[in-house]
Amino acid sequence: MSTPPRDLDRDRDTEGTVPPLTRIIRDALDRLRAFDRRRPRVWDAAVTGFWTVAAVLDYTSGGWRHTAHEDVTAPEFVVLLMSLGFSLPLLWRRTHPLAVVLLMTPISLVNVWTGAVVQASLLQLIPVFQIVLRSSFRTVGAAALLFVVPVLSGGFRIPSGWGQEVVSYVWGLVFVVLLGIAVRTRREYTEALVERAHRLEHERDQQARLAAAAERTRIAREMHDIIGHNLSVITGLADGGAYAARKNPERAGQALEAIGTTSRQALSELRRLLGVLRDDHPDAERAPQPTLDELTPLIERVRRAGLPVDLELNGEGTARSLTPGRQLTVYRVIQEALTNTLKHATGPTSATVTLTYSPTHLDARITDTGTGAGRTAETEEAPLAAQGIMGMRERAALYDGTLEAGPIPEHTGWQVQLRLPLEDTHQ
Repeated sequence: MSTPPRDLDRDRDTEGTVPPLTRIIRDALDRLRAFDRRRPRVWDAAVTGFWTVAAVLDYTSGGWRHTAHEDVTAPEFVVLLMSLGFSLPLLWRRTHPLAVVLLMTPISLVNVWTGAVVQASLLQLIPVFQIVLRSSFRTVGAAALLFVVPVLSGGFRIPSGWGQEVVSYVWGLVFVVLLGIAVRTRREYTEALVERAHRLEHERDQQARLAAAAERTRIAREMHDIIGHNLSVITGLADGGAYAARKNPERAGQALEAIGTTSRQALSELRRLLGVLRDDHPDAERAPQPTLDELTPLIERVRRAGLPVDLELNGEGTARSLTPGRQLTVYRVIQEALTNTLKHATGPTSATVTLTYSPTHLDARITDTGTGAGRTAETEEAPLAAQGIMGMRERAALYDGTLEAGPIPEHTGWQVQLRLPLEDTHQ
């Protein structure tokens, strides 16, 4: 498994606090690990070659005779073969450690049975260490048993070897197993930390993408409401001005003035919205969002565009009982509903906006008498109309409200009904 890259910032911060010798050792170990990751076969061959040379030197120098028993029965060529049998299989110690232990077991049995006791037999602990690092505890027990059985048999064969070989071999096995468990625990703990860091980073990126998507949706909704409404008003004023120009030039001039006012207002709102979005304008103008106090000017603009609109207020509540966010939601829903009426209704059309306050809810109902308003879901403009209705529903859902839009049952026209709680309903 690849090791995660080092934290360079951490290294720079602790560079002055780490003792020089510790820093040198750490850097050397990092280089060795990096070389092992890049060229594992070369590293395995180098380790195997080192221990093979050491085993052969032990044989040629006669060093093995210092640990052998007096009644050695093994010829010297057998000692050489045993030395090579304990060292050469190390080439596969990481890929097939249990097979290496199995291969060394009969060699170890011959080693202790003949009394040669070559020091290369301790190399069996290297594949045992690899098994502890990677395999189950059942496999570790099997490897330990394969290591101990030849040693115990040698102790029975040569009773004088109990204190010299058996105890030292068993203690060596215990030390290697404990060392492997410690290294394995630390490695698994480090991998768990790295995995957790990756998971947290992934969740952070995912949350950032979701936040960006939600913000894009909110911006698209605001721009849809601003541009759609003002362009519909301008279109109505332009149509009315063109008709009035043939009979009443004064009314045509008023229509042109209203078009200019509406256009400037739309441009101002767009500049404000885009100015907030630009990173290089942190001090962009941030005007308050529309509230229900601006509802009357909104209706007046729609009336000037040619749509008669009546406003009815019922109940004892007022707009002040709503939070600014809820007031913006009601304002945008009414704006979008009247804009849809301007865009899609045909024939003589009038609209009514009814606000009903109760102790817990505000109900807003926008109706019109247009004969074409009920066809928006079936025309080629359906995606745009559906987008507008979806935006209204999203606004209502932000404050646990509900919105219904559709034809008026058994009547000609279209209606939008919004029900919004005055306070949050969730804890």
